[in-house]
Amino acid sequence: MIRYRGKKKVLDKVKELDAFPKVPEEYVDSTSVSVTFSVITFFIVAWLIYSEVTYYLDSNLVFKFMPDIDMDEKLHINIDITVAMPCSNLGADILDSTSQSVFGFGELQEEDTWFELTQEQQDAFDAVKYLNSYLREEYHSIWQLLWKKGHGSVRATIPPRKSRPNRRPDACRLHGVLTLNKVAGNFHITAGKSLHLPRGHIHLNMLFDDTPQNFSHRIHRLSFGNPANGIIYPLEGDEKITNDENMLYQYFVEVVPTDVEITLDSIKTFQYSVKELERPVSHSKGSHGVPGIFLKYDMAALKIKVYQERENPLKFILRLYSVIGGIYVLGSFINSVVSTIRTAFVKPNVVVRNEHFEKKKYQNPLLVPTDLEVPVDLIKQ
Repeated sequence: MIRYRGKKKVLDKVKELDAFPKVPEEYVDSTSVSVTFSVITFFIVAWLIYSEVTYYLDSNLVFKFMPDIDMDEKLHINIDITVAMPCSNLGADILDSTSQSVFGFGELQEEDTWFELTQEQQDAFDAVKYLNSYLREEYHSIWQLLWKKGHGSVRATIPPRKSRPNRRPDACRLHGVLTLNKVAGNFHITAGKSLHLPRGHIHLNMLFDDTPQNFSHRIHRLSFGNPANGIIYPLEGDEKITNDENMLYQYFVEVVPTDVEITLDSIKTFQYSVKELERPVSHSKGSHGVPGIFLKYDMAALKIKVYQERENPLKFILRLYSVIGGIYVLGSFINSVVSTIRTAFVKPNVVVRNEHFEKKKYQNPLLVPTDLEVPVDLIKQ
């Protein structure tokens, strides 16, 4: 045990220990030039610290392909489509490769509406259509901005109709969320309600042979999984208008599982690519098929993992301290050079108070020169 015997306490002795001795305050001369360089150096260091921290937090995005082994995972499909036919004449179903009963997938809500939009609804739909089209064309130049900042305005919904036309509804809006298996399947909208069977279903479209069929449609929303920043859904904002009663629309969709891991967020979602085909059905001309809207989707064998890659924290701290030290040393060097030049070319006058002279030589206090301006060279002599 160490004992200290003296007037000073141990804490005071520790405070006196200084590995970096400092110049006493009475020998420090503060000038306007030094203060100016200190302020400039402070702001430069603050700006560089902010830039370095911002760059460190704004990390690079890495896209990695890996096999998809989550075969038991469910697939959610978000649907919002308006078809130019009454709901009583339409049937929407899904049939996948497992031949599972369609009742297990869920059910879409049917809402009678009018295919012609109001001016407000048309403006909103055109905005979504234009923005989604622009993002698809310019994706390769703005993909980092999309993944980091997002584009939620693409998923804007159409505002509700404020005024109703004085006629019966001529369209049907099908919307909702279905839970599917991660296997290939076929979502379709055709004429006639469906009749479910143990191994599938059939549509009673033969009851509507004499009924005009119009499969013009607008796709307000068609996505898989939860929405995520950076993912563009190509079919959202798509619109098909036809006057042919026997038109067949086919969409071939390739669904790619995507795991997104960013700061404070982790999402398992899906993105897809699509190919379109439309043709009129005419058996006499050899174009066979069933009029309607068919969305055939298939799952990719690989999935994409998106994550942020940051620099090593130790390297970041070392680079930050090196930037601060470099600016401080450079500022001190420039300050020394400017101060030396200023001292060499500018000789300031100093004020000297001669108390002995004013007490002994002068009896009249009005004639005592209390402040004398003496050049520096004279003082040295």
